[in-house]
Amino acid sequence: MAPINIDFAALNLITLSPMLITLFGALVILIIDLIKSDLDKTLYVVLTILTLFIAIGANMSLNINERGLFDTILIDGVSILGQILILVGSIIFIPLALTKRKFHDFSYPEYFALFLFMVSGFQFMAASDNLILIFVGLETASLALYTLIAMHNTKLAHEAAIKYFTMGAMAAGFYAMGAAAIYGVTGSVEMYSIVQIFQSRLHEAGIMIPIIGGALLMIVAIGFKVSLIPFHMWTPDTYEGASASMAGYMSIVPKIAMMVVAMRVIGMYLELDIEIVRWTIIALAIITTTAANMMALVQKDVKRMLAYSSISHAGFVLVAVALDTTKGYTSIFMYYSLFMFTNLGAFAMLWVSRHKYNIHHDRFHHPYSKFAGMIKKAPVSAVVMGVFMLSLAGVPPFSIFWGKLYVLSAVVDAGYTKVALILALNSAIAVYYYLKLIVYMFLKSPDEAGDKVVYANRSLPLEVVIGLAGLATVASIFYIDPLMEFILNLVSASGY
Repeated sequence: MAPINIDFAALNLITLSPMLITLFGALVILIIDLIKSDLDKTLYVVLTILTLFIAIGANMSLNINERGLFDTILIDGVSILGQILILVGSIIFIPLALTKRKFHDFSYPEYFALFLFMVSGFQFMAASDNLILIFVGLETASLALYTLIAMHNTKLAHEAAIKYFTMGAMAAGFYAMGAAAIYGVTGSVEMYSIVQIFQSRLHEAGIMIPIIGGALLMIVAIGFKVSLIPFHMWTPDTYEGASASMAGYMSIVPKIAMMVVAMRVIGMYLELDIEIVRWTIIALAIITTTAANMMALVQKDVKRMLAYSSISHAGFVLVAVALDTTKGYTSIFMYYSLFMFTNLGAFAMLWVSRHKYNIHHDRFHHPYSKFAGMIKKAPVSAVVMGVFMLSLAGVPPFSIFWGKLYVLSAVVDAGYTKVALILALNSAIAVYYYLKLIVYMFLKSPDEAGDKVVYANRSLPLEVVIGLAGLATVASIFYIDPLMEFILNLVSASGY
């Protein structure tokens, strides 16, 4: 048998450096725990944050439009932007582990190792156009995330992890079947090759059936992971069972990674002018945004309201994927850059008044009544939460207003004026349920249970994260143009 020669130049290992740094950080944490257990969790938090910062530096130093790992890794502007958002979102989240409350999940060193394994999975999803490597990244991140949710160690957390695992398994199945259908037609799992083979075979009789079938299977898989309706069933219950901060993280970072995958996968079909795929995405986006808003209107719990809110925002952003324009793709990163701080800040605020037992409602930890009269008991917290709600509602001039404006502008420029009008009407509807919380905080008087609310989960890390999120929400007003220019340059450099 002839020896197998590996061309290490073809590996181009520098393109793997951001992911390898994250994996190395996870292994270091596990090794430290093996050598000496019972170390303070502060060490692991610092190591995790340091690892993520180094990974950002490695990511920013990469050359655009390079390939590595035998052409399975693609470092383009979209890859770099996706990894930046994933890593920054993770850096914002992880200091919450230093809260003074004794949460079970943060007491385990393996929590931080699993967290870094999960982040590396998201990075691989963002940095590849190979269907197999994307699947490996997806499953790496998902399996770690299921465990992180269960480690909250409550009955609801275990239920949430099981539901998420079940829906995640279905998503993985649809993705695998979709990839198999694509491979069956093209004999390739590399997206750049798939497009070329599709183009050369479009004239063949009956070829559109497996092509469109593969596309629909992939759309279902994306729908499960991005929480599109009707594939959203797991989202409210999973967010309710997870800790507030983890729910906030889940509403942002996994969706950013999957949006990048959607841009690449859906982009293959749009490049071939297969309009049924475009209109399927637009229809799903409109249904998701509208139905999620209707459901959010009737929620009695703020956390579940924010869960449906995140579904609505995902539908709003998804429209930009169907446009297949530079401005559309730019608007996706623009939107999530602004949404990331505001939404994680809003979920983190729920921790400020977290109680072990429900004192307001038999089932919910965060009913609206709990926030009644908050301006009197915690005026600063009430004002900050009010800013987050106004931003999520898209009220000018707060951050997400600019994200929504840019998405709508991209939709109108692409010629879909009616779609833009439907999205604008949905934004107007969403204002109601965000303002409902503001009314409770500023205009309602607390009930008897409200007198028992103690905003005791205050700690420097929690206040820093919330303060940073609030500052970014307000300060972004003055830095929209530089942010948009930075994102546009990277997206344009990728050829989108």
